[in-house]
Amino acid sequence: MSFKVAIIGAGSVGFTKRLVSDLFKVPEFADIEIALTDINPHNLDMIRQIIEKIVSVNNLPARVTATTDRREALTGARYIMSCVRVGGLEAFSSDISIPLKYGVDQCVGDTLCAGGILYGQRNIPVILDFCKDIREVAEPGAKFLNYANPMAMNTWAANAHGGVETIGLCHGVQHGAEQIARVLGVELDELDYVCSGINHQTWYIDIRARGRKIEKDELIAGFEKHPVYSRQEKLRIDVLKRFGVYSTESNGHLSEYLPWYRKRPEELDRWIDMSDWIHGETGGYLRHTTEQRNWFETDFPKFLKEAEKPLSDHKRTSEHASWIIEAIETGRVYRGHFNVRNNGIIRNLPEDAIIESPGFVDRFGLNMIEGIELPLACAATCSASISVQRMSVEAAMTGDIDLLKLAVLHDPLVGAICTPDEVWAMVDELVVAQAEWLPQYADAVPAAKERMAKSTVKTREWEGAARRKVRSVEELRSAG
Repeated sequence: MSFKVAIIGAGSVGFTKRLVSDLFKVPEFADIEIALTDINPHNLDMIRQIIEKIVSVNNLPARVTATTDRREALTGARYIMSCVRVGGLEAFSSDISIPLKYGVDQCVGDTLCAGGILYGQRNIPVILDFCKDIREVAEPGAKFLNYANPMAMNTWAANAHGGVETIGLCHGVQHGAEQIARVLGVELDELDYVCSGINHQTWYIDIRARGRKIEKDELIAGFEKHPVYSRQEKLRIDVLKRFGVYSTESNGHLSEYLPWYRKRPEELDRWIDMSDWIHGETGGYLRHTTEQRNWFETDFPKFLKEAEKPLSDHKRTSEHASWIIEAIETGRVYRGHFNVRNNGIIRNLPEDAIIESPGFVDRFGLNMIEGIELPLACAATCSASISVQRMSVEAAMTGDIDLLKLAVLHDPLVGAICTPDEVWAMVDELVVAQAEWLPQYADAVPAAKERMAKSTVKTREWEGAARRKVRSVEELRSAG
């Protein structure tokens, strides 16, 4: 088989290597073309060297191209993947630091809460530019596989306004399933489950281990006695006890989508674990990504050397992209969990929402399982987030700063902490700080600056309740 796969944001070097290696594990895909594109020529050149090394070492007839010209990369592509982070670490840093001045302590800030909403404002115009290029120069009927966060907002905008069939992809469901298999003492292939909801708030509503249905009490007991998860996933276990179902998302992620666990700094330690950033550390993902970027820059020769390992040593990952493409191209059926417009798939969530739920892929494309009903508490939590997402997408499309403020005001965690005056001041500050990545708000920035100059809202310089400093490459090496 010969077709073209384009990867936008390919400078996410480690992730791109994983996606491409997975594709090359499909025997029929040895002759495909991989088109890499990124606005950062340095990162693009690094990933080009790595992918070309993989192709050379494994004697593949595949073709690899790399260009900063996105339209060139997309020309003739049948599948397009997006891994972009608009604004990079500079904008991401303000997603965390500015809300902290108003008392909003985020672990990740890339999906919901103040940081995730602003991230969506930066990404959505760019996502729509991608869609325009796909419509104009990609292969007719090309599929857009979006890995970029905020997943629901990006996928919502692309499907509603981009004119391109877009499927949102995330690995949270797979990772949560791995945890469940471990606490139940079964192999992953002995576990069956239905997981449904919205991205990062997806719920394991039916679990079978070796064909036996697993009830709430057994799952709680398994997590509470597990020597690691009982310590790292305290918040998720608490939600499991109260809601009756387990959530896909990590302890740190889940903590910032709900209004109850991060609103009082003095109580945060009760719910998080500092053994790794993902369990609730303040700005944990920002620190992690900063360290990994520095590490990669320093140790690039080592990563290039690792690319010399034969593909026989690479275990194909659970990332959906290669499995979807394999199913469409070969007819080998793949079951996974995908982000698409609801349209009745989940009965008790809004029709226009982007939901994450089970589906099957074959030569006819993606076929979702319809008629799912969430437990009422799960539906209520998801619905609150969907309302925020809907307003956020509309604000990003129109540049309506008042609607943006209303979206942030209705965010569950922000609303638990901030007054309306604080939200209005915080959004003004975020929009001014990120103006270079927010072209749709250009007309709103001067007035926002004037309001900032006259504001009487009190802020504070605060690092958060559980902040750690960024480690140097030397410190990372000494840590093992």
